[in-house]
Amino acid sequence: MKRQMDFTLDTDSPGGATARGRSWARALILALACALSGATAAAKDKPPVQYQIPLPAAPDYSGLDWLLGEWAGRTVDSSPAGEVRLSVTPDLEKHFLIFRGEVSLAATQTVPATKESWMGILSANPGGAGFTLRVFSSTGFITRYRVTVDGPQVRLNPEGGDRPPPDWLFRRVLERTGPGEFTDAVQAAPPAKPFFDYYTAKLTRVPSSQKTSPAH
Repeated sequence: MKRQMDFTLDTDSPGGATARGRSWARALILALACALSGATAAAKDKPPVQYQIPLPAAPDYSGLDWLLGEWAGRTVDSSPAGEVRLSVTPDLEKHFLIFRGEVSLAATQTVPATKESWMGILSANPGGAGFTLRVFSSTGFITRYRVTVDGPQVRLNPEGGDRPPPDWLFRRVLERTGPGEFTDAVQAAPPAKPFFDYYTAKLTRVPSSQKTSPAH
């Protein structure tokens, strides 16, 4: 009489569950390996993607070409006695113009003595609608001006700023008066008062041998 022995895997027992888990793990690893292999092959066949940021058009500063360089001068007789210096240079691939200035004025009966250094960054507005000049002063003020060019005149009108003088407004006109010279006329408006002539200076171009950029 033959004895027949049947062997079955008891999946309900701890050993059976472990064997089944190992089988599933091997199948999962195999599937992931195949997927990664296919992704790698597809990546090799697909060319790399290059991303580019569209650059803005180069600004047109041709109306300000005459102002580039270094300038120095003094105030005219009707203004407080003082000296003024200015340098204007293109920077960052000519996308911006950098202004650096110094002004030193004697005291008058109505205005105390002034000594200030400042730096401005001029940029073109979108659509060619003029320019904006942000000015950083040694006084700590940060002001913004709308700049328009009208032939020989460059007008700077106040437009607030990150930290402007409280309730005070300043505006100026730079006017080319001849080869290598221009006037700088500044007006100021105290709180709730009209503008008055603050000072006017006449500046001439500094020869190359005497150049010492202001506010450095």
